[in-house]
Amino acid sequence: MDLLSNLPDELLCHILSFLTTKEAAVTSVLSKRWRNLIAFVPNLDIYDCEFLHPEVRKEERDDIRQLFVDFVDRVLQGNSHIKKFSLFCAGGFYLDRVDCWIQNVLVRGVSEINLTILLDPLGGDNYHLCPKVFENKKLVKLELTHGFDIRCFDRSIFLPMLKTLVLDSVLLSVDKFEILLHALPALEELVLHSIHWKELDVMTVSISLSSASLKTLTIKFIECFDTFSLDTPSLVYFSYSDFVVGDYSVAKMENLFEARISLCVIDEDISLARVPYNDLLEDDEYNVVLRFANVGKLMNGIRNVRYLVLSPDTLEVLSLCCQSMPVFKNLKLLAIKSEESRGWQAMPVLLRNSPHLETLVLEGLFHYVTDKCGDACDCVSREGKGRSLTSCPIKVLEIKGFQGTMKEMNIIKHFLDYFPCLKEIKIYMEENDTTQLRVPEVSEFITGEMMEHYKKSSSCNVQLLVGSYLYKKWTAQ
Repeated sequence: MDLLSNLPDELLCHILSFLTTKEAAVTSVLSKRWRNLIAFVPNLDIYDCEFLHPEVRKEERDDIRQLFVDFVDRVLQGNSHIKKFSLFCAGGFYLDRVDCWIQNVLVRGVSEINLTILLDPLGGDNYHLCPKVFENKKLVKLELTHGFDIRCFDRSIFLPMLKTLVLDSVLLSVDKFEILLHALPALEELVLHSIHWKELDVMTVSISLSSASLKTLTIKFIECFDTFSLDTPSLVYFSYSDFVVGDYSVAKMENLFEARISLCVIDEDISLARVPYNDLLEDDEYNVVLRFANVGKLMNGIRNVRYLVLSPDTLEVLSLCCQSMPVFKNLKLLAIKSEESRGWQAMPVLLRNSPHLETLVLEGLFHYVTDKCGDACDCVSREGKGRSLTSCPIKVLEIKGFQGTMKEMNIIKHFLDYFPCLKEIKIYMEENDTTQLRVPEVSEFITGEMMEHYKKSSSCNVQLLVGSYLYKKWTAQ
């Protein structure tokens, strides 16, 4: 302890910054030297849940909350530089103090703010964030989660240094959101999750996300709009999980490297989309088909992507975009998740339109069988089966979630038959009791039925993995 206590204050505070703020504060009992160091720690992570435990009786909670307020006031009593300030608190008990705490760290040059206030914004409980947060020239990262109402700032907002903005379960309006984006000239990372929009009661709502500097964009369940525009020419990473909107009027993402598209659709819409176009009689049926077909505009916007991940629903939706599917000239890796209730109708065109694809990852081989997927699998016997595979240059095929059924193994044999450039197959079986029993059987099948048949003509190596463990490897002759 003597050696540690002899360190300079700056170094001790740096060490304390790796502890939670409550843990750092406890060190004040060590000696007089440590008593006030907490006031100079540059990273503060403050959680009221460390004070309020479930077993605390209700009549004691108000006293403990006051102790929490006193604790935060004491931690913020200094005037040294603060780099990061994180605050997590439940309910509205502290709202009259939160503004004071935020203003304190702003004055002290804070560059990262992470605020979570557990309120119910839809129930009328919300917190109007201190306006000075939106007029700060030093803030680099801002995360707001739950209970924040940020619909009230005016056009004086300006955050010239902000690079990361995370909005999760906050209240926002479309017009204020667009004003906010224009006030962030250095923004590189944006996360939008479960936004509560003021315009939800309006029949037709359009949102435009435009940023010349944005490089990373994550969107998850920000509600269903009539039109969604994306003008992000510098974007390199795009993760999109939401219901299909009416139209994607603008989709500019020319420099995209990685995209993860997980569209959400209901079973009723899937059934309508599978109805032959000429048989559509109702407006609802036509609207579903048109909405799904407009996803082709989104796919065209990500046509330069190199790494693409698609969910089962997304693959089904793309069945109505086959005629407008762009050529993915830069795509090197395609990962697709499968479900028995969702089809592979778009698989043939995706493979044909990826002339430089090297790796194909299939998480599950079971899918809804139609005569349109028979070109990419052996589920339906038809003339020209496998034609889309013969022009595909993939070298590595990964099968995840393999269950060891005969149907799955026949599909793998189909891939071996028709993929001309295949060099390696990795088959991953899940690590559980059911699949463990099938591992020897699968291994024997690969040895006897597959590799013996292909060893003379194929140069493909096969690996069978259980979890992360390599069970067996077959090397091409």
